[in-house]
Amino acid sequence: MNQPKRSDEPIWWALFSAGGVCFAVVVPGLLLTVALLYPLGLLPENTLNYQQVQQWLLKDWWGLAGLALAGAAICLPLFHAMHRIHHGLHDLKLSSGLMGKVICYSSASLLSALALYFWWQGLG
Repeated sequence: MNQPKRSDEPIWWALFSAGGVCFAVVVPGLLLTVALLYPLGLLPENTLNYQQVQQWLLKDWWGLAGLALAGAAICLPLFHAMHRIHHGLHDLKLSSGLMGKVICYSSASLLSALALYFWWQGLG
Protein backbone atom coordinates (compact mmCIF):
# COMPACT_ATOMS: atom_id res chain seq x y z
CA MET A 1 0.00 0.00 0.00
CA ASN A 2 1.33 3.44 -0.91
CA GLN A 3 1.82 5.89 1.90
CA PRO A 4 0.79 9.45 1.05
CA LYS A 5 3.68 11.89 0.94
CA ARG A 6 3.91 14.05 4.04
CA SER A 7 3.61 17.75 3.42
CA ASP A 8 4.80 20.78 5.36
CA GLU A 9 1.99 22.85 3.87
CA PRO A 10 -0.22 22.81 7.03
CA ILE A 11 2.51 24.66 8.93
CA TRP A 12 2.63 27.44 6.33
CA TRP A 13 -1.17 27.63 6.10
CA ALA A 14 -1.35 27.96 9.90
CA LEU A 15 1.13 30.86 9.84
CA PHE A 16 -0.79 32.39 6.91
CA SER A 17 -4.05 32.14 8.85
CA ALA A 18 -2.54 33.57 12.03
CA GLY A 19 -1.08 36.46 10.04
CA GLY A 20 -4.46 37.15 8.46
CA VAL A 21 -6.14 37.21 11.87
CA CYS A 22 -3.42 39.53 13.11
CA PHE A 23 -4.01 41.84 10.14
CA ALA A 24 -7.76 41.79 10.81
CA VAL A 25 -7.82 42.14 14.61
CA VAL A 26 -4.58 43.32 16.24
CA VAL A 27 -3.22 45.79 13.70
CA PRO A 28 -6.46 47.85 13.41
CA GLY A 29 -6.64 48.05 17.20
CA LEU A 30 -3.08 49.30 17.40
CA LEU A 31 -3.69 51.80 14.61
CA LEU A 32 -6.88 53.04 16.25
CA THR A 33 -5.09 53.61 19.55
CA VAL A 34 -1.81 55.08 18.32
CA ALA A 35 -2.88 56.91 15.16
CA LEU A 36 -6.35 58.21 16.05
CA LEU A 37 -7.38 58.12 19.70
CA TYR A 38 -4.14 59.39 21.21
CA PRO A 39 -3.48 62.25 18.74
CA LEU A 40 -7.10 63.41 18.98
CA GLY A 41 -6.76 63.65 22.76
CA LEU A 42 -9.37 61.00 23.50
CA LEU A 43 -6.91 59.11 25.74
CA PRO A 44 -5.30 60.52 28.89
CA GLU A 45 -2.06 62.42 28.29
CA ASN A 46 0.22 59.92 30.08
CA THR A 47 -1.26 56.81 28.41
CA LEU A 48 1.72 56.32 26.11
CA ASN A 49 4.39 57.71 28.44
CA TYR A 50 7.53 55.67 27.72
CA GLN A 51 8.59 55.02 31.33
CA GLN A 52 5.06 54.12 32.42
CA VAL A 53 4.50 51.72 29.53
CA GLN A 54 7.92 50.10 30.02
CA GLN A 55 7.24 49.54 33.74
CA TRP A 56 3.80 48.11 32.99
CA LEU A 57 5.14 45.74 30.32
CA LEU A 58 7.85 44.31 32.54
CA LYS A 59 5.88 44.34 35.82
CA ASP A 60 3.49 41.41 35.52
CA TRP A 61 2.42 38.62 33.20
CA TRP A 62 -0.21 40.82 31.49
CA GLY A 63 2.57 43.04 30.26
CA LEU A 64 4.55 40.05 29.03
CA ALA A 65 1.44 38.83 27.22
CA GLY A 66 1.22 42.28 25.61
CA LEU A 67 4.84 41.97 24.51
CA ALA A 68 4.10 38.56 22.99
CA LEU A 69 1.09 40.03 21.18
CA ALA A 70 3.23 42.87 19.85
CA GLY A 71 5.84 40.36 18.67
CA ALA A 72 3.10 38.40 16.92
CA ALA A 73 1.83 41.61 15.32
CA ILE A 74 5.32 42.09 13.87
CA CYS A 75 6.08 38.54 12.67
CA LEU A 76 2.83 36.91 11.61
CA PRO A 77 1.88 39.44 8.90
CA LEU A 78 5.28 38.80 7.29
CA PHE A 79 4.51 35.09 7.00
CA HIS A 80 1.03 35.92 5.71
CA ALA A 81 2.47 38.14 2.99
CA MET A 82 5.20 35.70 1.99
CA HIS A 83 2.70 32.85 1.78
CA ARG A 84 0.60 34.96 -0.60
CA ILE A 85 3.69 35.80 -2.65
CA HIS A 86 4.76 32.15 -2.79
CA HIS A 87 1.37 30.95 -4.02
CA GLY A 88 1.05 33.89 -6.41
CA LEU A 89 4.38 33.00 -7.99
CA HIS A 90 3.27 29.37 -8.14
CA ASP A 91 0.03 30.37 -9.91
CA LEU A 92 2.01 32.42 -12.43
CA LYS A 93 4.35 29.45 -12.99
CA LEU A 94 7.33 31.57 -11.92
CA SER A 95 8.24 29.49 -8.90
CA SER A 96 7.92 25.81 -8.53
CA GLY A 97 9.34 23.32 -6.12
CA LEU A 98 11.47 23.72 -3.09
CA MET A 99 13.53 26.75 -4.10
CA GLY A 100 10.59 29.17 -4.19
CA LYS A 101 9.36 27.90 -0.85
CA VAL A 102 12.80 28.22 0.74
CA ILE A 103 13.30 31.76 -0.57
CA CYS A 104 9.87 33.00 0.53
CA TYR A 105 9.72 31.47 4.00
CA SER A 106 13.39 31.99 4.86
CA SER A 107 13.07 35.67 3.93
CA ALA A 108 9.98 35.90 6.18
CA SER A 109 11.95 34.27 8.99
CA LEU A 110 14.96 36.53 8.49
CA LEU A 111 12.86 39.69 8.34
CA SER A 112 10.95 38.59 11.45
CA ALA A 113 14.17 37.97 13.35
CA LEU A 114 15.57 41.36 12.30
CA ALA A 115 12.36 43.17 13.19
CA LEU A 116 12.18 41.51 16.61
CA TYR A 117 15.84 42.28 17.24
CA PHE A 118 15.47 45.99 16.45
CA TRP A 119 12.16 46.15 18.32
CA TRP A 120 13.72 44.57 21.42
CA GLN A 121 16.68 46.97 21.21
CA GLY A 122 14.23 49.85 21.17
CA LEU A 123 12.54 48.59 24.35
CA GLY A 124 15.72 48.57 26.40
